[in-house]
Amino acid sequence: MKKVAWRLMPLLIVMFLVSFIDRQNVGFAKLDMVHALHMSEAAYGLGASLFFIGYLLFEIPSTLALHKYGARVWLARIMFTWGAVTILLGFTSSLPMFYVLRFMLGVAEAGFYPGVIYYITLWFPQIYRTRVLGVFTLGSALANMLGALVGGLLLNLNGTLGLAGWQWVFIATGAPAILLTLIVMAYLPGSIDEANFLSAAQKDKLNDMMRRDAPANATHGNPLAALWDVRVLLFAATYMLMSTSLYGVTYWLPTLVKGFGVSSTINGLLNMMPWGLAVLLLLWLPGKLRHDRVVYKAIAAIGLLGLVCFASSALLDSNVLRFGALMVGGACITLLYPCFWSLPPKFFQGARAAASIAAINSIGNLGGFFGQNLMPYVGKVTHSNVTPMLVPAACLAVLGVGGLAAMNWQRKRDAAQTLAQALAHDEGLQRAVAVQEDGSEDPGAGIDQMLDLHPDHMHMPPQK
Repeated sequence: MKKVAWRLMPLLIVMFLVSFIDRQNVGFAKLDMVHALHMSEAAYGLGASLFFIGYLLFEIPSTLALHKYGARVWLARIMFTWGAVTILLGFTSSLPMFYVLRFMLGVAEAGFYPGVIYYITLWFPQIYRTRVLGVFTLGSALANMLGALVGGLLLNLNGTLGLAGWQWVFIATGAPAILLTLIVMAYLPGSIDEANFLSAAQKDKLNDMMRRDAPANATHGNPLAALWDVRVLLFAATYMLMSTSLYGVTYWLPTLVKGFGVSSTINGLLNMMPWGLAVLLLLWLPGKLRHDRVVYKAIAAIGLLGLVCFASSALLDSNVLRFGALMVGGACITLLYPCFWSLPPKFFQGARAAASIAAINSIGNLGGFFGQNLMPYVGKVTHSNVTPMLVPAACLAVLGVGGLAAMNWQRKRDAAQTLAQALAHDEGLQRAVAVQEDGSEDPGAGIDQMLDLHPDHMHMPPQK
């Protein structure tokens, strides 16, 4: 498993890093682009959030195409198209053009994240999955960290080669996706059987592990049935709260920090810090979450801690204390992702798993649409750059309470399974007593068992 992880995860992390930078670069481009193209905050927020509408509409078809054509080919296609559209955003000349390109960026990237999550479930058994998903989530944390630094520096290129700083933000962050296309085609194995870095014995061993790890209660069948599966909708609602928090914070944090009166470079450096803390925590926490009940407990604790941090950031007067609370709160949001994505694969298999993960991700990513519209709306209504942080606080409050409820449900479920196993064990012992040495059933064994269990008989003195 370590060999597989070292072969797959570095490339998947880099791909996720680039994709996330291309999602959140609008937060830094906004600092100059709004004034250059004479947009309002609300109009820009709407345009930025149209990404998630395109993503929603094409997420399930794209993920099913990945299941059909293979991860290597389809992920390479996704990366090339989203890189090209991101570069085109650097040449936006009007608000309608910005709307169209942001929508097309969502269409181009649809299927990437759920496709990779599904791809990971084909390689790693459940006991390794939370740790691996935690490592994969490093891509988003590193993207938020490096994207903040790069975004601040690129804004300072204003005027270079006749391009504005906001144009450089899009062009420089879109080019790596196109370059990665060739690497994905050459380096990423499509399946365990195609993995030339494993011996035949290792392939057989891994395939056997994956077969034994397949959950007995997993749902197969019509992939599109995922759209009305209650479990999928419940997961999607949970993910929507997470997305509202994450995209709302990454979109609005540069604006909030700008209110501190700092330069673009310092703004970028400060925006790195919450996600730098998230990187450190992602290297430590997910490996300890091997069982469902522990995962639910972690979701509850992280959600409630995030609630306290974001609520404090909106109420504190000191910028230093406010930013300290935002650092911890931002890290809490990122830590929820590996916890969450370790759960859906336990309920679905095959094409139904691909469709279910895609449906959860696409519906849940509507939270990005809500987050990037709610943050400027709350700021406008309250005339403050700080109060929008109550939006992620409210989302994390619901997630924390939901984690407590799930933890209680899992506790009752574990108790029921333990009881069922004990009863099955007792039944096996009783059945064993009722079989004679020659294998035939002893007709008097049932009477012997009743006598053995009778209170008076149990307290009779042993015969001499």
